[in-house]
Amino acid sequence: LQGWGYAVFGKVVGGTEVVDAIRGVKTGRKGFHDDVPVADVVIEKAVAV
Repeated sequence: LQGWGYAVFGKVVGGTEVVDAIRGVKTGRKGFHDDVPVADVVIEKAVAV
């Protein structure tokens, strides 16, 4: 890989409508990154199962 990036690992076992809502937010370019959310996306709660 070249440049900056990140990796996210996990599995959604319930509440997939939240994932769909995050996927639907407006994105743009910021610095060297594409597809950065225009407004902050805040996950208020997550639990390990």
